[in-house]
Amino acid sequence: MFKWLARKMMNGVMDTMMDQYMNRMMQDPYTENLLSFITIMQKLTPRAIFEAGMRAESGKPIERPLGTYHILSEWNKLLLNPVHLVKLPTQDGVQINTDTVIGPKARKPLKLDIPILISGMSYGGALSLKAKIALARGASMAGTATNSGEAPLVDEERKEAKFFIGQYNRGGWMNTDKELRQLDAIEIQLGQGAQAAAPMGMNSTQIGEDLRKAKKLKQGENAVIHSRLMGVNQPEDIISLVSRLKGKYGVPVGIKICATHYIEQELDICIQAGIDYFVVDGAEAGTHGGPTTLEDDVGLPTLFALNRTVNHLKSRGVKEQISVIASGGLTTPGHFLKALALGADAVYIGSIALMALLQTQMAKALPKETPPQIPLYLGKFKEDLNVEEGAEHLAKFLKSCVEEMKLVCYALAKTDLAQLKRSDLVCIDRNLAEVLGIDYAGFPPTIEINNRDIDWIPPQDKIKPTETELYH
Repeated sequence: MFKWLARKMMNGVMDTMMDQYMNRMMQDPYTENLLSFITIMQKLTPRAIFEAGMRAESGKPIERPLGTYHILSEWNKLLLNPVHLVKLPTQDGVQINTDTVIGPKARKPLKLDIPILISGMSYGGALSLKAKIALARGASMAGTATNSGEAPLVDEERKEAKFFIGQYNRGGWMNTDKELRQLDAIEIQLGQGAQAAAPMGMNSTQIGEDLRKAKKLKQGENAVIHSRLMGVNQPEDIISLVSRLKGKYGVPVGIKICATHYIEQELDICIQAGIDYFVVDGAEAGTHGGPTTLEDDVGLPTLFALNRTVNHLKSRGVKEQISVIASGGLTTPGHFLKALALGADAVYIGSIALMALLQTQMAKALPKETPPQIPLYLGKFKEDLNVEEGAEHLAKFLKSCVEEMKLVCYALAKTDLAQLKRSDLVCIDRNLAEVLGIDYAGFPPTIEINNRDIDWIPPQDKIKPTETELYH
């Protein structure tokens, strides 16, 4: 009886409240109407409203984790071309080669089992030591390299990494002879897609004792990442730096930049410097937490930047000498394959690698906190990360991606991921197809394949369909 009465009363209260709200929305002027907040959110977006509140609270730049929400690289408009009779698919049972080489002309090239590398995510500036160890171990299990990010060399991370790329960075923490001698490749970090070359820092109060010692900071000293590398104030300085590093250490020396509209001019200086590889980091790249304007409104989308990079290196006749690593917003095996077909020798992954590493461990933070609170250096649950479990899940993720990429190779009549070319792509957007120099899906192929692979032909030289062909 009591339950029935309580339910009846509650239903009555709810009915009354709903009636009141409905009447208000139907009768109140728009300026007083509750519906107005819905239209305000539609105009400004919930994200903009909440970010405005954060700015109003702190008065400082706000930092959004894992990069921009604004994905402008339209990988979904590119499709891979399977074959059946014009060329026969690769016979099942044939081994698909997945090896890649970074810096083939270096004295000690970096040879990897797969073309998927773990991107630069720094110890302290971004991730906890446990997260870095898990990334290094998982990458090693999969036969690929991990990257230090803008951080010092940490013994625990280096010990777990079979292949270790260290960033010669703007904080100066990987730039000594002792550290450089332990690297399998040296990556000169001039900028990154999510933050460009803006100066960044970490307050001394956030720096634990282990990190302070690793970065060789004095008590109370802030960690600062400058907008420029120390000693690099003109193009000639970077040329000298590359020459010195190549001559002394013999490992591949590369340069990483935020993808810019001046990428061809930047590349010319890099070519003159004699780099072994180039990392083009697009605007969709992630970060532990970056100012939103740098994430959303600065730099070129990865797809366009990669296309221009490869085309320019080919036009200069150095594409075979300089490896290209595509980075920024690449999350699926399909993305990886399309980047390779456009001319990348390998890809970097960051945010998606963290998600794979966390897998079910996300539940340790959810629903009260967000998943990044587990791997981040300042995360509330960083000590709860299970390193062994995370490494295993990352390795399985990489293996899964590679196995799917192999299956596509069978369908495309390939026996090696390195055989992927632009002729293996088609685009459903006519303008994008012309920009990328690949076929538009609405028309027949512009060239015959005759059971052989076809090199990319610049858009202006492609055979255009005649008017008769278009309408018949």
